[in-house]
Amino acid sequence: MYKTVSAQIKEEILHKIKEGGKVQELADQYGISSKTIYAWLRSKVKPEINIAAFNKLKKENEELKRLVGMMVLDLEEQKKRKLSKNVSK
Repeated sequence: MYKTVSAQIKEEILHKIKEGGKVQELADQYGISSKTIYAWLRSKVKPEINIAAFNKLKKENEELKRLVGMMVLDLEEQKKRKLSKNVSK
């Protein structure tokens, strides 16, 4: 059975959490599920996107992918050299 919580109570609970209140304690106090409160928190939290930081991370990611690709190629070449040495023996 679902319990309807007024917007005022919801805001009160979220405010108390921002001030350091524990989710489980507030859930028990107000007689609602802690899962409900966590759902409210997820819907309230909007990540702040900094374009400069995003672009920096994107470039770093591309560089890391390039480096990993080079390492994989080097490992494959080493394996081929080892195989060809073993076959020629």
